[in-house]
Amino acid sequence: MTNFMNFKFSNYLIALRAWSAPASTMPALAAFSYYFYKHFTSNIAVNWTLGALAILGAFIFHMGANLVSDYFDFRQGVDRKETYGSSRLLVDGVMQPKTILWYGVAFLFVGCVLGVFLWRNTGNNLLWIGVAGLVGSFFYYKFKFNALGDLLIFVIFGQLVALGTGFVMTSSLNFTLLLVSAPIGFLVVNILHSNNLRDIKHDGQANIRTQAMVIGLRASKIQYFTLSALAYLFVIGMIICGILSVWSALVLLTVPISIKNCKRITTAEIEKPENIKDMDTESAKLVLMFSLLLILSNFIAGILK
Repeated sequence: MTNFMNFKFSNYLIALRAWSAPASTMPALAAFSYYFYKHFTSNIAVNWTLGALAILGAFIFHMGANLVSDYFDFRQGVDRKETYGSSRLLVDGVMQPKTILWYGVAFLFVGCVLGVFLWRNTGNNLLWIGVAGLVGSFFYYKFKFNALGDLLIFVIFGQLVALGTGFVMTSSLNFTLLLVSAPIGFLVVNILHSNNLRDIKHDGQANIRTQAMVIGLRASKIQYFTLSALAYLFVIGMIICGILSVWSALVLLTVPISIKNCKRITTAEIEKPENIKDMDTESAKLVLMFSLLLILSNFIAGILK
């Protein structure tokens, strides 16, 4: 009986696709660390507890979005036996579609409860940020199926997560956070984009339109290269402008990893998706390493001031 329960529990963990968590938690942590830096250099009052809860909320919403997306991808025929991606629990018949859907809805519900708590303890600006996040999380599949997934991911994970985290920490909107989180957002988009680039052939068979399908193979590769480069250029620009400290140059340590990923993307072929079958996870690893160095640099700058 114990083995059965453990087996079922492991399925629920796998279904979350927690390896993708850096896409949501890193922008929130970047905002948190930026305010640590500003707190010690500019004496900005900060609520650290609410900031930590905002990071947790970003994770919860992201896991809910993963589950709901898997459900609709399976129902639409995007995820099939011969395709890559997803947790494969649905295509392999390990879990039932409705179980995944309600599992996702439960996560989104918990996220909403936490969001209401944060809203009541901060202000109304969090309301529109939270509603946008909820709508984007549940209906992400509609944006993805209509070539708007890349844009939505950047807006939510590259911008709103950081803006919302900053707001609950200070009860004020700081649009500088949109710049601070943008480099991470560019790399987060590459997680999705590499997935869609790999799946051009299979997504076409499912009668959906991703951005990679619309712009084609060559332009998709260029987009991946461009977003990778912009992440580093934005950090360098913010150091020059005094938004970030010189310690933020630590992110340059990840350039070799980014170059490696870009070289791998050049091997992408529509008829050979296996060439880049794991580029979404490799792109997520870069997000994690890049973000941790950016976050660390903010903490160092705050401590050393």
